[in-house]
This record gives sequence, structure tokens and C-alpha cells, in this order.
Amino acid sequence: MNTTAIKALMLGAVAFVAAAGAANAQSQTTPRGWNYEIKDGKRVPKANRLTNADGSWREETRQGKCVTIKERTATGEYKETRQCDAN
Repeated sequence: MNTTAIKALMLGAVAFVAAAGAANAQSQTTPRGWNYEIKDGKRVPKANRLTNADGSWREETRQGKCVTIKERTATGEYKETRQCDAN
């Protein structure tokens, strides 16, 4: 082979490796409706958290038939309840 062809093949190989690296660097996201997110390559439960202007919040996490509700008031009181459906 001549040197021009070898240089072209090497340039193509470098471009291919760079494109593959860029594709792997993109962050992973989960589809809507799934009950977990991917953070640092691990599954983390997704929760619906509502934060109020006074600093209080309410968070609902669903796991199967059970719902865990975590609440914190503006004064710092924390309450956690769990309810499961019988069906």
C-alpha cells in the first residue's frame, strides 16, 4: 500500500474511535413513567417532591402497590407514612 492510503485509513480509525467515545459520554435517561432514574450507573427510585415557598415539602414514592409519603414542615418536623393497597 502507498503512504496516502495508510494515512487515510489511520485518519478514519481515529475519527471512528472519537465518534464512539462521544456516543458513550452522553448521559443516560429513563423513559417517562418508569419508577427509577439512572445516576452514576445505578438505579435510584424516582419520587414526586413538591416544595413550598416556606421551605416545607412533600414527597411521594411508589414501589409496587405501596406508596411512601414523606413530609417536612417549615418548622422542621418530619413525618413518614406508608400505605399499601390490598389488591
